[in-house]
Amino acid sequence: MIGGWEDIRAEVLRRIRVRDWPPGDLIPTEEALAIEFGCARATVNRALRELAEAGVLERRRKAGTRVAMLPIRKATLDIPVIRQEIEARGQTHAFRLLQQHEGPPPVPVASRLGLPATARLIYLETLHLADGQPFVLETRWLNPAVLPAPLPDFAALSANEWLVTHIAYATGDIAFSAQTATAHEATIMGLSPHAALFITERTTWTAEAPITFVRLAHAPGYRVQTMV
Repeated sequence: MIGGWEDIRAEVLRRIRVRDWPPGDLIPTEEALAIEFGCARATVNRALRELAEAGVLERRRKAGTRVAMLPIRKATLDIPVIRQEIEARGQTHAFRLLQQHEGPPPVPVASRLGLPATARLIYLETLHLADGQPFVLETRWLNPAVLPAPLPDFAALSANEWLVTHIAYATGDIAFSAQTATAHEATIMGLSPHAALFITERTTWTAEAPITFVRLAHAPGYRVQTMV
């Protein structure tokens, strides 16, 4: 039996990613899924609605729900190495691993990764410095199930650089936003309370499972430039 709608969404995503339900496939009805998962139909509806809004499913009245044939996101996801980004500015890179532990992620993170809230992930908090000044605060959740062993010493090699050079991803998504610094971020980065930060949030996947969710909080004045 599956519990909340987040768990149902994770299971639906798993079946889609392992091609139990390939693109264009008509998936079971809400009633059938509610019986299978031992939950209310409304719970199933919530999970499928979220996936439809994300472009994973196509829902049509009286025609059922199908796995989307084409992904909505078509942009190339190019993951920069923070050290190289800083050095390209003519500055010296350094970093400090502030936290590392393993445990269940917050519900929003589990939801982004399509994992149940009970999943155990590795949490890393790393402060990257440019010429000794805070450049970006990296908070990351890693899925140990897809990582090769042994893991490196993340105090000696940043997770950002290790993942880019050691883990191949198949899909991913990225979001940019402007947010005010939390009290925790302001303290670590030596900022005034509620300073404006440039935020990057990114998830990456293998063909079957999530690899990582990372939030990058860039210090004021950060500028992103890309080519089209």
